[in-house]
Amino acid sequence: MPIVIGIAGGTGSGKTTVARAVTGAFMDRAIMIEQDCFYIDRSNVPFRERKGLNFDHPGSIDTDLMIKTLVGLKNRERVKIPRYDFTTHTRRKDTIPIGPAEVIVVEGILILHYPGLREILDLKVFVQTDADIRLMRRIKRDLEERGRTLEAVFSQYLKSVKPMHEMYVEPSRQYADIIIPEGGFNVVGVETIISQVAKMLRYME
Repeated sequence: MPIVIGIAGGTGSGKTTVARAVTGAFMDRAIMIEQDCFYIDRSNVPFRERKGLNFDHPGSIDTDLMIKTLVGLKNRERVKIPRYDFTTHTRRKDTIPIGPAEVIVVEGILILHYPGLREILDLKVFVQTDADIRLMRRIKRDLEERGRTLEAVFSQYLKSVKPMHEMYVEPSRQYADIIIPEGGFNVVGVETIISQVAKMLRYME
């Protein structure tokens, strides 16, 4: 069966960089899936209210669809990944067909929070990075990639990002098999994950 690796960590921790490095190491044998694709569609909520929703709470993710998608990939099926529009906070109508693959890397802040999702994971990784560094990376990303204002970024961070990290993301570290400080900058840590996945692949063969 395919191997599923879950990579979690706070916003701006470098988990996406780690996930891309692991995926790239196995080239066409691997695929990467982002938790952010599975935000619940909010098109039924007025836009003004959508902007104030808590997108860092575990309830903001369509966990059932995410688990169903990963189970399909683990059964070597081709699946459709939803696409989410961060400017309108709605799910797009088009999807991304993906799979099957031998290595499935799934990343997101809450990947290790959900018990049902943890059961699917063959290797659980948590990326640990200083809060100040994570905040700076978050600001840069939201300004450049998601069309947010600096005021909106700070407001969201204080209102939901920081408290949700302390309440849900950080505690999920206890479920990790491997903890990587400083994300993608930790070359030894990334190579350790890649080496472990390679061993698992050889065992499966």
